[in-house]
Amino acid sequence: MEKVNTTERLAAVRELMRNHEPKIDFYIVPSEDSHSSEYCAPCDARREFISGFTGSAGCAIIADGKAALSTDGRYFNQAEKQLDSNWELLKQGQPNVPSWQEWICKEVKGKTVGVDATLLTAGEAKRLDERIKKAGGEGLVPVSKNFVDEVWSDRPAKPQEKVIVLSERFSGQSVKEKLDKLRETLEKKKAAGFVVSMLDEVMWLYNLRGNDIPYNPVFFSYAIVTPDEATLYVDQNKLSQEVLDHLGDLVKVKPYESIFEDTVELAKSLDTEKEQKFLVSNKTSWALVQALGGKDKVDIARSPVEDAKAVKNETELKGMRECHIRDGASLIEYFAWLEKQLQDGVELDEVDAADKLEEIRKQKENFVGLSFSTISSTGPNAAVIHYHPQKPGAAKVDINQVYLCDSGAQYYDGTTDTTRTLHFGTPTEFEKKAYTLVLKGHIALDRAVFPKGTNGYALDVLARQFLWAEGLDYRHGTGHGVGSFLNVHEGPMGIGTRVQYSEVSLAPGMVISNEPGYYEDDSFGIRIENVVMVEEKKTTHQFGEKPYYGFEHVTMVPMCKKLIDTDLLTRVEKQWLNDYHAEVFEKTKDYFKDNELAFNWLKRETEPIQ
Repeated sequence: MEKVNTTERLAAVRELMRNHEPKIDFYIVPSEDSHSSEYCAPCDARREFISGFTGSAGCAIIADGKAALSTDGRYFNQAEKQLDSNWELLKQGQPNVPSWQEWICKEVKGKTVGVDATLLTAGEAKRLDERIKKAGGEGLVPVSKNFVDEVWSDRPAKPQEKVIVLSERFSGQSVKEKLDKLRETLEKKKAAGFVVSMLDEVMWLYNLRGNDIPYNPVFFSYAIVTPDEATLYVDQNKLSQEVLDHLGDLVKVKPYESIFEDTVELAKSLDTEKEQKFLVSNKTSWALVQALGGKDKVDIARSPVEDAKAVKNETELKGMRECHIRDGASLIEYFAWLEKQLQDGVELDEVDAADKLEEIRKQKENFVGLSFSTISSTGPNAAVIHYHPQKPGAAKVDINQVYLCDSGAQYYDGTTDTTRTLHFGTPTEFEKKAYTLVLKGHIALDRAVFPKGTNGYALDVLARQFLWAEGLDYRHGTGHGVGSFLNVHEGPMGIGTRVQYSEVSLAPGMVISNEPGYYEDDSFGIRIENVVMVEEKKTTHQFGEKPYYGFEHVTMVPMCKKLIDTDLLTRVEKQWLNDYHAEVFEKTKDYFKDNELAFNWLKRETEPIQ
């Protein structure tokens, strides 16, 4: 990981800050968690350009003569390696380390803070403005032109790929059915309409997908749904006749840029006598809320589209089961191939290995592309939680070190995300112990049974308990929602210590990951990730006369037996592992009728343990 010299870039942004009216003393390049997430990739790219940090979460703040980047525990190691001397690293959650808001407020007296108003949620903007003023600052100023974009002369163009239609064969529900359900919600809330600003929500609502793979199959767009009309705001050059026919009379199509003009006019049309308001998501941008007339004309709540999208229908659940079997077969073939290459003394770097995995996946039915860049990491690089190998500089995969592979694909019938940690040589005793503690946590969460109303915040301890007993832990969530041929990370549910996970109960049909881990800096990293689906469980009793839920795992890839210390497993855990491996073998073996290497690897790795 090479450092980028950011001196000239920062100087150019500071010049724009000085010349802005009013003058901007602090400029924010928002984080994944604080901006509207209407399209995350450009924000990641801006942050990477201005700071050199390539992680997917972090907030950059630029002031006169100094700059800071705040990120979470997934990226401490990575940020230390990538930030140059212009930047101060703020490690979120660490003792005596200020948050980025506190870092600003320490010296904000009499000064002004600026931000691109399309990249901060209305709620976050309000809270930040109040904090700045309380600290003696002049307040938060919306900046109409993004300063980073202004100084980035060779900024990549927006994706121009055509939009594709996702047929009901894969979506399981028509656009009309989805609009009817949303309008029922609007009627109950007596709302004048709903503004859809989250890209994955627009995709889901209109059964459309972008074709910009890898990452998210989304495209720049907005939607507005009222009791009488539905509109899609998009670059119309992206729409084929097939898409227009698909939308038909149900959805009007208007230019992407006209969203702000239209929301201003819609705000004017509200019936003030009936105290009508527009419903918007709590992730909607400050700029869009202001265009709708501000807090007096909007109700901000969790998106009803997000909630509906999170609970998959039977067609989507069937697709997730099937695509994970195909994807599991790809990973089995890949790991068998990789082991043989290393045993034969073939030199492969992390990128070579990742490319081979993609080549194998491409042969599978309904494959569209990767769901994110493959994390192919050997030895110390596996301790960098979201490591992405690049040429030149990618390490050679070492047969004598831990190898961690976190990868996924987009299929028309689902999205996959699987992590396996392997060792092709002889692991150390501590590597085996750490792996087994992670596996025990993974099994505990997979086997959990819990009453209706339980959230992922409450379940997180199940995955960490065995690590905690040894004074160990990991700095990332235990589970994130997974879309259906959509975002590989989707809300609103999750499993982890974030307080927002306490706000959403897990419900049948939700698809989520189970991925505890452990990372020894500069040595090795371990993560085990399956995708699971919430389902109702039959229990002997039903205390409180409520249903009880649990998980159905759909990922079909063996665990690494070489890394398991069986003495640390209970009888129940061994039985779970043997049952899981038997299931993996039965569901994937037919893919290897003509591949003796992969079949033998699968058979060996799924044999029962004693």
